[in-house]
Amino acid sequence: MPNIVCIIQARSGSTRLPNKVFLQLQGKAILLRVIDRVLESKRINQIVVATTVKPNDEKIVDLVKNYNPKVSVTRGSEEDVLDRYYQAAKGVSADIVVRVTSDNPCLDPEVMDQAIELFLSDPKMDYVSNNIGEHTYPRGLDIEVIRFSTLESLWKTTTEPIDREHVTIHLKRFPDHYVWKTLKNSEDLSVYRFTVDEDVDYKLVEQVYNELFPQNPNFRLKDIIALMRNRPELAKINQQVEQQNKKY
Repeated sequence: MPNIVCIIQARSGSTRLPNKVFLQLQGKAILLRVIDRVLESKRINQIVVATTVKPNDEKIVDLVKNYNPKVSVTRGSEEDVLDRYYQAAKGVSADIVVRVTSDNPCLDPEVMDQAIELFLSDPKMDYVSNNIGEHTYPRGLDIEVIRFSTLESLWKTTTEPIDREHVTIHLKRFPDHYVWKTLKNSEDLSVYRFTVDEDVDYKLVEQVYNELFPQNPNFRLKDIIALMRNRPELAKINQQVEQQNKKY
């Protein structure tokens, strides 16, 4: 069986919302909520939090270490995120890497596993994502699955700053060079946004957790969407926020 590893990029620096990974959701930091969601996956063997060597990110190390036996933390370059990511994957002998980011505490482990299953369905597959090509999932439910050998090739061959900073963007810039598929949802939910980039994003996600978590700590995407449709004013909280390419 392949060693399937989830690597979560995390840093305390953020231009829009500094230290957002430490913001609380039902008494626990956003980063730990992300980890909890990934731990629910049935296909992921272990989790590595890949943070930077900057002194301020010692707080992330302190938060994550000893949290769970399946979770470890590594440190690397702030600017060359691809190198940090590659070294983290290499350090745990990953065969397949699942990439998520540290500001998506509404991740759905069932969606993660669907992406992994789609990846495993073709032994030639380089990459599967629900945010390449057609976007049908909300922002904040982003999942990427990449073969380690493909990641290693990117690490060895790419030199453009944008490719070093955003890890998988080279695949999206040159999709004809790779074998890839898009994970599509049965319904287009791309109008919704559950990532945390700005204060209004946090306000919405905090509301989601306050409404759903006490009754169902394992709430899924379908539960969030049901809440949004029952309380349409909630989705308006962050509807004006523009998505940007983020650096972790």
